[in-house]
Amino acid sequence: MSIFERYLSIWVAICIVVGIVLGQLIPSVFQVISQIQFAQVNLPIGLLIWVMIIPMLMKVDFSTINKVKQYWRGIGVTLFINWAVKPFSMAFFAWLFIRGIFASYLPAENIESYIAGLILLAAAPCTAMVFVWSRLTQGDPLFTLSQVALNDTIMIVAFAPIVGLLLGISAISVPWMTLITSVILYILIPVLLAQFFRVLLLSRGQKHFDFLMSKIGPWSISALLMTLVMLFAFQGQAILDEPRIIAILAIPILIQVIFNSGFAYWLNRLLGERHCVAGPSALIGASNFFELAVATAIGLFGLHSGAALATVVGVLIEVPLMLCVVGIVNRSKAWYERG
Repeated sequence: MSIFERYLSIWVAICIVVGIVLGQLIPSVFQVISQIQFAQVNLPIGLLIWVMIIPMLMKVDFSTINKVKQYWRGIGVTLFINWAVKPFSMAFFAWLFIRGIFASYLPAENIESYIAGLILLAAAPCTAMVFVWSRLTQGDPLFTLSQVALNDTIMIVAFAPIVGLLLGISAISVPWMTLITSVILYILIPVLLAQFFRVLLLSRGQKHFDFLMSKIGPWSISALLMTLVMLFAFQGQAILDEPRIIAILAIPILIQVIFNSGFAYWLNRLLGERHCVAGPSALIGASNFFELAVATAIGLFGLHSGAALATVVGVLIEVPLMLCVVGIVNRSKAWYERG
């Protein structure tokens, strides 16, 4: 892992402090930034989101989709967890903790927005960091690549319906055109641009591609951190008034990651899949495409929304939580293979 990836939670924590301080010191600057919009899309944030997502998507080789038959058990388990379990389990845990157990500790006017943000967080499987998790568990790289390519293809058509369904069940009104616009802006267009740049760079040779990817790779994390500074500048006063909000929002995220990774790992063992596939399968099944979640939450609910804050909490705990799952997968290899 690069230094940015390994210490992402520390950088996020720094961004929280910097964003809150700047938001209190120079609120007028961030008010101006929030007003730079076109068709309800904040242009500075939209640009940062593209810088975040496109380098990640350039790593995806969609030609590997034809390899999925070799890993039908692991692929099947991950698809089942990603699209039939994870969004719905997150919705359940969000209702249970945000609307139920901890509702009296949260601002009543933001409860529905927090739930929406958590649903957005779980509605799309991770694209970039799963390559890191796979390497750390000595996972099969071809399985990981083909799984990510398949997930990204499905995401183009499945993300909006799943989000719309779960938000509708949660009685949260979202304009469908706004949701579809978010899919086009933050999934379809970045995928097309990323694949165009990928083909262009590969035409000059694999070494040239690898060299440039090593140079532009940090752009994604840097853009993410800049986005977080702005988000926390807008959210700063709310956090200062209710600091326990972040801890409460982290609870359903923590539980659903543990639940989904454990469930996927157990299903792979039950089906007799190899450990080098089961490890990344469990990790892909549990991790979230938090960059997309942040972008969509901002597009749907705004920079100041509870939904945007909820997705940012996902960024805060994702890396240390997934590293814990990696450790469990690695330490349980002997147990897994006895099965």
